[in-house]
Amino acid sequence: MTRRWIGAVLALLLGGAVVAALVLGNREGSELTVVRGVIGSEKKPFFDDPQVKAAFEKHGLRVEVDTAGSREIAGSVDLAKYAFAFPSSVPAAEKIKKDRGATVTFSPFYSPMSVATFEPIVATLTQAGVVTGETLDVRKYLDLVAQGTRWDALPGSTYRARKRVLLTTTDVRTSNSAAMYLAMTSYVANGDDVVKSADQTAKAAEAVAPLFLDQGYSESTTEAPFEDYLAVGMGKTPMVVIYEAQYAARLFAADGAIRPEMRLLYPSPTVLSKHTLVPFDEPATRVGRLLTEDPEFAALAARYGFRTANPQVFADLAKNTPLTTNLVNVVEPPTYDHLEQLISLIEERYLKP
Repeated sequence: MTRRWIGAVLALLLGGAVVAALVLGNREGSELTVVRGVIGSEKKPFFDDPQVKAAFEKHGLRVEVDTAGSREIAGSVDLAKYAFAFPSSVPAAEKIKKDRGATVTFSPFYSPMSVATFEPIVATLTQAGVVTGETLDVRKYLDLVAQGTRWDALPGSTYRARKRVLLTTTDVRTSNSAAMYLAMTSYVANGDDVVKSADQTAKAAEAVAPLFLDQGYSESTTEAPFEDYLAVGMGKTPMVVIYEAQYAARLFAADGAIRPEMRLLYPSPTVLSKHTLVPFDEPATRVGRLLTEDPEFAALAARYGFRTANPQVFADLAKNTPLTTNLVNVVEPPTYDHLEQLISLIEERYLKP
């Protein structure tokens, strides 16, 4: 009897322990607050990283994201479905903040606009006076474009293509990286000043429209031309406008994608793509604060090539690489309205069939 009694008690205790574990496990899972956001596609690998997910879960958060272009996020995405928006530029974020009546924004990381190219191209442009070291002079580049210069006409060029000297960009009508390129080139075309009037916008649009029109077809996301740069090489894409983070992430991964003949240039002036989170509720505000203030998230973001509020994190990874940690000539983009006016003018007058 005693043995049977002991066995029954043990069975009850074991069953109780299993039930308790299941209940506690379910309770632990239910304690995670789901926070849904819409982000620029270039940040998707970061949010998909298991370490990033685990870091959020330590703070009781499960962050789920959809992707869209920054201009779409600001203009056409139904933000009522989300707890936060996370575009790749301040102008888009400021419009969202105003439209949604948000009270705060967070800019946890940023990336300067850069040019991915190749050593023979750098050598040719250096001889032409357009490149000095790792810097591409935007004004001198615009002069070459205005003259209709072709690669095989440049002195000392070993790139013998009968193509115009043009940076490859994404479609300015849909992509933030192209809009940031428009911001820096319109600044130079406007006499080294941010466009801030209808007259300045019209003149700048006329001056820079060939930069986009003469390219022909353009991709809608920055990943596409960068992948062409990596896979196809100089023949198709001698120079492509990218986020520095794209190039840096592949360097830091040491996966062989960045080969010895590849180079990264920094336009002068350049523009920072400031990834700015706009929260619509308290949990989303916690997400923004963690991304901005928690050292663990700064270290994880740096692995994906993003610069953070702590410059040393990026600098440590950038040692012994061609990445610069000292950006000098950085200008601000136009306001959202003026940037949209520039894009609309280029589309209406020059890009429509």
